Parts: sequence; C-alpha cells; structure tokens
Amino acid sequence: MMMKKLTRLLRHRWSGDALVRASIAAPVLQKLTHSVQSSESRHSGEIRILIEGGLPNSYLWRDEALEQIVRSRALAQFGKLGVWDTENNNGVLIYVLLAEQAIEIVADRGLNNLVSHDTWQHILQAMRDAFRRGAFENGLHMAIDEVTRLLMAHFPLAAGEHNPNELPDSPLVR
Repeated sequence: MMMKKLTRLLRHRWSGDALVRASIAAPVLQKLTHSVQSSESRHSGEIRILIEGGLPNSYLWRDEALEQIVRSRALAQFGKLGVWDTENNNGVLIYVLLAEQAIEIVADRGLNNLVSHDTWQHILQAMRDAFRRGAFENGLHMAIDEVTRLLMAHFPLAAGEHNPNELPDSPLVR
C-alpha cells in the first residue's frame, strides 16, 4: 500500500505539470472558452472546466479508492470555485485530472435532480473513450455539448432572454 501511494505521489508531482503543458495548448483553451460561451448563450446554466495536472499531497495519502479521491476533489473544487452558487442552482463542473486520466462531472442540485445517474455516466464514459484515443480536446467538446443539451432541455432561455455570466468561461488549468 505504501509503495502504491509513493508511486502515485511521484506521478502527480513530476508528471502532472508536464501533462498539462503537453495536453493544453493556448488554442485549445480558446476553443473551449468559445464553446462554453456559445453554450451559455442558449440556456440559463453555467459550465466551468477545471483541468489539473496532479492532486495536492493531502489527497494522495488517503486510504480511499482512486474514484472516491477524484470525486472528493471535484466536489471540493465545485464548492471552492462557486459553481454551486448560481441563480438557478444549475452550474456544472467538468473536472479533469491528467495524472490519473480521471474525469468527473459535478452538477448543482437544480440540474442534477432532473438528470439520471446513468446519463451522467454515459457522458463520462464517452469522455473516457475519447481520452483513451488521444482525443482530449474532442472529449471535452463532446462533454460541453452533452451538458449543453441537458441544460437546454431543463433550463432554456426564453426568446430574447439573456443569461448573465455568473462564472468565468475560460477553463481553469493548474
């Protein structure tokens, strides 16, 4: 168990930053920002993307399964970034952890109460499949498109209505 934790620690400390630089070029960030802006012009929800190279040390020493650790980190960042604090409780965080090639989607209660667990799992699986093929950018765009579809179905804008921008549209990369 200790060796597993040390291996994970080394992967997160030494490869995390390199993965971020290799995976996220400025033009990709611009395209993702544009996709979020375009999405938010069609519904009242907010989409936030967080891409992390590696986890903080405090997460790496936990005696939990990786899926639980990633979910815990995504939930913590959902709160810290204020994604939960939107007018209609319909913010969505798309979280990517490059060192583990892990992803998580956290939706606020306004949307999450209307969408089945299976729907979220389907979106996550499609992202995983795209990432495995090396189609990182396509996987993120697909997730934005699917979340947009859900937000348009449950929180459409009325004709002429404007969605005030409550959260930054550009992905946060660290």
